[in-house]
This record gives sequence, structure tokens and C-alpha cells, in this order.
Amino acid sequence: MTDKQGNIATDPQEFINYVNHETSKMLEMFSATGGDDILRQFTQSWTELATRSLEDPTVWVRAIADYQQAQFNLWRNLLTGNTSDNPVAEPPPGDRRFKAEEWSKNPVFDYIKQSYLLTSRMLTEMAHNAKLSPQEQQKLEFYTRQYVDALSPTNFAITNPEVLQQALETKGESLVNGLKNLLGDIEKGRISMTDESSFELGKNLATTEGAVVFQNDIFQLIHYKPLTEQVYERPTLIVPPSINKFYILDLQQDNSFVRYCLEQGQDVYLISWTNPSAEQRDLNWDDYVGDGILKALEVTKSISGQEKVNAVSWCVGGTLMASALAVLANRKDNSVGSCTFLTTLIDFSNPGDLCVYIDQYQVKQLESKVNNEGILHGRELATSFNMLRSNDLIWSYVVNNYLKGQTPPPFDILYWNSDPTNLPAAMYTYYINNMYLENKLVEPDGLTICGEPIDLRKVKTPCYFLSTMEDHIAPWKGTFKALDLFGGTVEFVLGASGHVAGVINPAKKNRRNFWIKGEMGRGPEAWLETAERQEGSWWNNWNEWLRRRAGKKVDAPKDYGNSDYKVIEPAPGSYVRKRLD
Repeated sequence: MTDKQGNIATDPQEFINYVNHETSKMLEMFSATGGDDILRQFTQSWTELATRSLEDPTVWVRAIADYQQAQFNLWRNLLTGNTSDNPVAEPPPGDRRFKAEEWSKNPVFDYIKQSYLLTSRMLTEMAHNAKLSPQEQQKLEFYTRQYVDALSPTNFAITNPEVLQQALETKGESLVNGLKNLLGDIEKGRISMTDESSFELGKNLATTEGAVVFQNDIFQLIHYKPLTEQVYERPTLIVPPSINKFYILDLQQDNSFVRYCLEQGQDVYLISWTNPSAEQRDLNWDDYVGDGILKALEVTKSISGQEKVNAVSWCVGGTLMASALAVLANRKDNSVGSCTFLTTLIDFSNPGDLCVYIDQYQVKQLESKVNNEGILHGRELATSFNMLRSNDLIWSYVVNNYLKGQTPPPFDILYWNSDPTNLPAAMYTYYINNMYLENKLVEPDGLTICGEPIDLRKVKTPCYFLSTMEDHIAPWKGTFKALDLFGGTVEFVLGASGHVAGVINPAKKNRRNFWIKGEMGRGPEAWLETAERQEGSWWNNWNEWLRRRAGKKVDAPKDYGNSDYKVIEPAPGSYVRKRLD
């Protein structure tokens, strides 16, 4: 695109060769992030649908006839100039792709929009009515949605009037900037979702003051500086998910969960997991429980001088924490005084949208790759999660960054979302097989972890479960099943929004809502029907629950660590700074 001096290349053949080369690299990136698998799964699912439909072709015939009639009506409207006055297809509520007025003012683009919507509607309805097995049905609908989303006319410059208009207004500069953005992302191997130059750990992210007081090859333990003169005597240990960086819980001052805990008078410790390399391929589930959580509990108790700790866990950190609680229960160890589970699956019989990736064939194929490379690459994991909301987390950035040449604005959560971690091969294969495929954690004595048979019924620890209404990773009706697994008292709270935004809902902003006090014992639907809706953040509700289990107030510690566990480095530590770029 440019010569050695940075000038835009003017020789046509040189330009073509350059674009061909970079397009090849882009296709490699597409393949590496799962694009080829989308096409394979889509083709496989629709082949099965076509085979089944031979038994009763009337469904296909009816769908195609309806589609042809709708296309006829659309052509008639186009020829009479009434495409926008009497549309035959409109975007569903919440679809922001066609909100610009150019899609309705120009009859050609209005036709393109409506024709695409008709085609996508036909495909999605045929997929919806396929009547396959539940898992195959969900896979068919998911990969059909991926295919349909990818082929939207908004994703191509020549069929997107907003892109063409902007190119005209900027005399082509937007297209040049878009190509530069594309080439930069090809070099990074991922799509930029935010202005990453605007953030730096320890400067404007993860700035809560603290120190690393322990580390091994699995985690660093951070002890945070109290923000009150007195703290509750029982310390709080936060266990984030090991598949993400911990600073989602400590973004900036106004939305930091860690800082909120400190402001409430808690003595806070936090696990910062390692971002493993291929050399750490043998780290397994037992290591994360024993040398991870159990060791963190030991150090936290030693520094605080307390016999019990209040634990807070999130997502897979919660699954690890449930494993640790069962290990402790079998050892008759009461080190955990209470445990909070944030959007955590423990019963994996309903894994939500992630089930489209989970069958014997796909798991064994990925397992072979992971064992060969030593890790499950964080980029691949992030792409899989982003595909669950592809219009919001993939295609909108393709349009804005590459077609319109825009630089995405700074957004702390999206910066964190672009900073994933790897998983060791041994840990990943254990997790995917024993939890997602076989759901062994809920079976009494179904697993042995750290030498202990696992039976969640032995866990008597008081627990607080926070799930969120729109969670597509840990669906709330799936997380609700965990309430019947433990032997102690359980509090269940349902928040608004999704897996991340529903948890990071600062009390100061008083946004959204949550539900409490539903009737237990009759399932999730009955619980929600009888629950009380509360406005604002669930954080204050949780703090009141925790305060009753936090003990009396004592003078806040003056120093980090103790004689056995001395300061290693300031927070946020070095483990969290390791990026995959």
C-alpha cells in the first residue's frame, strides 16, 4: 500500500499485488479465528437438514414458495417506487445495522436491504422448523445465524450506502484509513474493538493500590490497601475466572468492584492467574484448585490472622471454587466462611449458547490441537465468545473500522475483552470433558480432586448466587440448578443485562435492576414469578448479605503481607501484564 517512504503506492500492478498479498493474510486470520469452521459446520448442518427434508419436502416447498411471492411483491414495489412506503421485510427490533436513512431513501439500497432480510428470514425460519435433535437443532440455528450475519449487505462496501457516502465525502480517505486499520489488525491477528492506546494497566486500569504478597507458577496474590480506618475482621478473597484477566473487577475508580469492596470496609485479597505458555501445558484442574485456590486461602488466613475467609468467585473461577469447597468439606476444613458465585455454572446440563461448540467431534478435534500445541490459545477462545454476538462484537467493527475507516473509541470493558489469556492443555481438556461433556461435578463422588472424592452435598458453606437475565455464557436457568446441589443455606439474586455488564454494575451509578426473594423449590420460572424486583445495582444487596458474615470491625492493617509473606511488587503485578500480542 505504501512505498519505503510511506507514500501511497500509485502503480496499479503494485497495488493489486499488495492487496492480494494482504487479502491472503486476512483469509489466514479468518481461518485461524474459526471462519473456516463456521462454513464447515453450516454446510454440515444444512446437509443434514436437506437429507431429513427428503422425507417431507412440503416444508421446503412452502418456504420457497413464500419467499418467491415475497420477492415478487418486493420487485413490484420497486418498479412502482413504493419500496419504503410498503416494505415486505423490516429489520427486527434491536437490529441497528440498517438504521441510517440511506437504507430507506434510496430505492436500490432499500431493495438490497429488504431482499437480504427476506432471504435471511427464509433461512432462519427453515432452520427453526427443522425438527432435528435438540443439540443439532441449536447448532443449525447458530451456524445459520452466523452465515446470514456474515452475508449482510452492510458488511460490503459496494452494497452499503453509508460507506459509499462517506467515501465520497472524504474523497476516498475513509477507504484508505479503513485499509490501514485492516492491515494493522492483520498484524495483530484480531479485530480492534477499542482505542487500545488509551489504556495502560496501573495507569488508568487496575489502579487500586495494593501489593503482590505471594506468587507461584499459577497465580499471584494481591493484598489491597484498605480505604477505611477499620475493616471487618474476616477477609475477602476474590477468585476471578482463569480464562480472563482479573482487572474486569478493577477497571477504573467509578466501576471497580475491588474498590467498592474496600470502601465498604473489607480487607481484600485477589488471585491474579498466570497467562500460561506452552511450557505450562501440564498444569491441570487439581493444580488450579490445590496450588491455586487452597494456597491463596492459606496465605490470606496467615496474613489476616483469621481462621475463616469470605470468598467471591466468578464464572470458571466459581467452578474452581465449588471444587475447592468440596475438597475442604471432605477434609472437614471450614476455612471458607461464605462463598459468592457470580454468573457461575456448576451444573453443566444447560451450558447455553456454548453448546454449539460442544459435541464429541468438535471437542476431540480441538483437544487434539490443544494437546499438540500445549495450550488453548486465548485468541481462539475470545473469538468463540465473540461469535455468540457476532453482529455486535465482530461485524459492527468490520464495518466501522475497515469500511468506514473509523478508529473505535476508548472503552475499558472492550479493552479487557481484547486482552485474553491462554489455558493449559491439561486444564482445558479436564474442564471441557468433565464439566461440559460429562457434567461430573454434580455427581456424588463422580470426580476426585486433590485426592478427595467430590460431593457438593457435603458443602455447608452459606452461598450467594448472582446470575443475570441475558447471560449467554452461563444462562441463569442453568446456574439456578446449583441451588439444589449444596447442603447449606443459599441466596439467589437475578440481575439484569448479561455475563459481564450484569456483574459490573456499579452501585454509584444505580442503573438497571435485579430480583430477590423468589420462591425456592419449584424451579427458575416459579422463582422469577414470585421474586421482588429491585431498582439499581445488586452490589448493595450483596454487601448487606456479606456484612452479616464478616465479623466485627478491627483496625485496618498498616502494612501488606507479614513476616512470612513479604511484598514482591506493587499491584496489579506482573502476571496480568503478559499479553498475547
